[in-house]
Amino acid sequence: MGCRPIVCRSVSMHTLELSGVSSGYGGKDVLHDIKLNITEPSIYVVVGPNGAGKTTLFRTICGILEARSGSVRFDGADVFESSETRRRMIYLSHLNALPEEMTVRQSLDFFCEIEGGGDIDHVVQALHLEPLMDKKISDLSQGQKKRASIAKVFLRDRDLYLLDEPTSNVDPKVSREIREYLLNLSKDRIVMYSSHNLYEAREIGTYLILIKDGTIKFSDKISNLQRTKHRYGIKSPSDLTKMIGAEFSNGYYMVNLNAPEEAGALVKQLVDGGAVVTEMRELDNPLEELFE
Repeated sequence: MGCRPIVCRSVSMHTLELSGVSSGYGGKDVLHDIKLNITEPSIYVVVGPNGAGKTTLFRTICGILEARSGSVRFDGADVFESSETRRRMIYLSHLNALPEEMTVRQSLDFFCEIEGGGDIDHVVQALHLEPLMDKKISDLSQGQKKRASIAKVFLRDRDLYLLDEPTSNVDPKVSREIREYLLNLSKDRIVMYSSHNLYEAREIGTYLILIKDGTIKFSDKISNLQRTKHRYGIKSPSDLTKMIGAEFSNGYYMVNLNAPEEAGALVKQLVDGGAVVTEMRELDNPLEELFE
C-alpha cells in the first residue's frame, strides 16, 4: 500500500520529567508549577474535570505549546530545544484533524509521506479500516473519523504516545481493540491517555494522574489508591434484608464492606445460609472519590 520504511522498535527504558512547568494561552496560565517524573513503560491515565488542563499538559509535553517556565525533558533532552526528541513522540488531539476532501487511503498516504515512512498495511489491519479506505473523510461518521485519526498516530513507532480521549465516539468493540493495542505498546513505551470514563481508566491504566485547576493532585499507581468506602450490590431471589440487613434498591441488595476481600466471604456466608446469589458487583468506581 506504499510508504513502507519505518523506524525499527528498540526495547529500552524511557524517562519523562516535567520540572516546575507552567503554560497556557493568551498570557494566562492553565498549568501551574507541574512536577512529574515518569520512569517506566506503562499506561498513565490522565483524568480531571473539563478545563482542568489535560489537553494543555499533552500539548506542552510534545512541544506544541512552549512552557512559560520550567522544563520538559524526555530521556534527558529538552523537548523545546530538540526537534529530534519531539519526533520520538506523537500527540493525538481529541479533535479529528483530517483533510475532509481526501479519502482515508489518500490521507494515510499523505501523513505517511510527511512522516518520512510508515506501515499503512499494519494500521489498516489493526484498526479494521479496509471498508473505509476509499471513502472520503467528509462522508464518515464521527466514530469512523476517530478510527482514521487514530490510524495516523500508529503509522510508525514512537517512544512516547500522548492520546487525548482516543476512544471517544468509538463503539465498544473498536474501543476494546484500541485499548488492547495500547496495552501491547505500553510494554516498552510510555503511553499517556486522557479519559473522562473512570471505568475505562481503571481497566486500562496502571498509573493515574489527576489534574485539577491546572495542578497535579494525584500521581501514583491506581492500586495504591486508598478507599474510604466499598459498596456492593447483590442480586438474589432470596430476601437478603433479613439475612444480612441489606437495603434493597434498583434491583440490588446493597451492602457496605470494609475491604474488597470481604466480598468473597460474604457470598460464602449467604450460600451456606441457603441463599441463591446470581450476581455481585462493586457499585462505585474508586476513582470517583478523587473528584469529590
